[in-house]
Amino acid sequence: MNTEVNDRIKELMDQMGRAAVAAAQVLARTPAESKDVALRAAAASIERHAGEILGANREDLELASSAGTRGPLIDRLRLDDARIAAMVNALLEVARARDPVGNVIAEWRRPNGLLIQRVCVPLGVIGIVYESRPNVTAEVGALCLKSGNAAILRGGSDSAHSSRAIHACLEEGLLDAGLPTDAIQLVPTPDRAAVGYMLAGMTEYLDVLVPRGGRGLVERVQREARVPVIGHLEGNCHVFVERNADLSMAREIVLNAKMRRTGICGAAETLLVDSGVADTHLAPLVTALLDAGCEVRGDALTCKVDRRVKPATEADWATEYLDAIIAVKVVEGVDAAIDHISRYGSAHTESIVTADPGAAEHFLARVDSAIVLHNASTQFADGGEFGMGAEIGISTDKFHARGPVGLEQLTSYKYVVRGTGQVRP
Repeated sequence: MNTEVNDRIKELMDQMGRAAVAAAQVLARTPAESKDVALRAAAASIERHAGEILGANREDLELASSAGTRGPLIDRLRLDDARIAAMVNALLEVARARDPVGNVIAEWRRPNGLLIQRVCVPLGVIGIVYESRPNVTAEVGALCLKSGNAAILRGGSDSAHSSRAIHACLEEGLLDAGLPTDAIQLVPTPDRAAVGYMLAGMTEYLDVLVPRGGRGLVERVQREARVPVIGHLEGNCHVFVERNADLSMAREIVLNAKMRRTGICGAAETLLVDSGVADTHLAPLVTALLDAGCEVRGDALTCKVDRRVKPATEADWATEYLDAIIAVKVVEGVDAAIDHISRYGSAHTESIVTADPGAAEHFLARVDSAIVLHNASTQFADGGEFGMGAEIGISTDKFHARGPVGLEQLTSYKYVVRGTGQVRP
C-alpha cells in the first residue's frame, strides 16, 4: 500500500476517533430515557426500511455467491424477515433493560465516616471488528449506546451493503433522540488497512476492541491490538454424557447442541460418552447424529458403531467445525472427560448430561470454561438466553468480562468517596 493511501486511511480513522471521543463524553452524561428513545426510534426505522435492508442484503449474498462462498458462511450473511424482526426485538430489549451507568455496585462506610461507593461508568470508545453477520451492526451498536459508550464499527466487506443500510437506521434513531450520530460510526471503507490502523494506531481514541468472526480475524486482533481486547478465539464446545445420563434426554441435548445451528460459537463440536454407558448410549447417539445429517468422526470404539463413522485424527479433538461435523470419543468417567476438555477445549461452553448430582457438581466445579451447564444444550451460550438481552459476544478471557458480554460487561467502575471534612492523619 502506498503512502498516499496510508495517509488517507490515517486521516479518516483519526477523524472518526476524535468524533467518537467527543460523542462518548456526551453519552457518559446522557440519561437512560434519551438513549432508550434513540433505540426505539432505530428499531422503528429498521421496520420501516426492512425492504431496503433486505435488498442490500441480496446484493451482499449475490456477491458472496459469485466469490464462491457457501454453506454456514452464507447462512451467517443472510437476512430474512425473521432476522429483521430479531434485530428489532434486540433493540427494544436493550431499550427495556436497566441502564448500568451510575449503578452503585457496592458501598460501605469507613470508621472515619467516609462513604465509599463503587459506581458503574462507561468504558469510553469501543471498536468492534466483525465479519459476515450484518445483524451485529444493530446489536453491538445498541449495546454500546445503552451502556454509554461510543462505537466504531468495522464490518466485513462481504456484508457492507447490509451493514450500511442498518447503520443508517441507527443514525436515524440517534437524530430522533437529539444525540450525536458519531456515537455509532461505521467505517466507510473496505480497505483492510483501516482494520490495521484500528488495531495499532488508535490508542489515543479506542479504550477496548471486540472481535466478532472467525479464527483468523480474532487471532489477528489479539496479536496486533494495542488496546485491551474482549473476545474469544474459538468455541470448541463439549457435551459429556455421563454414565448416569438418561438416554432420551442425552439424545435431545446432543442433537440440539450440535444441529440446531451449526455455525455459532455455542454449537457442540465434541461428544464425550462415559465408558460406563458406551454399550447402551453410544450407538443410539451416534446413529441419531448421522441420521440428522451430521458427519461423525470417532475414536476406535465409535467407529465400530456404524460404518458411516470416519476415524478421528488428533486434530479433530481441537477443531471448531462450525459445520455439521462432530468428533466423538469414549472416556473413562467424569475425570477423564474433564481432562480431555482441559487439554483440547477453548474454555467456551461445556455441558454434562447426568442424573447424578454429585457427578454434575464435580464437573461444574472442575471445568474451567466461561459457561458450564448441567442437563442443557450448549446452544444456551447466549446473552439473550441468560436473560441479559443482546450481547456483544462471548468472552473466554478471565480478565474484565467472561461469558456473555452484555450491558454490564461494557462498563467499568470508579470509586466515589463522600466525606464531611476528613483529612488523613
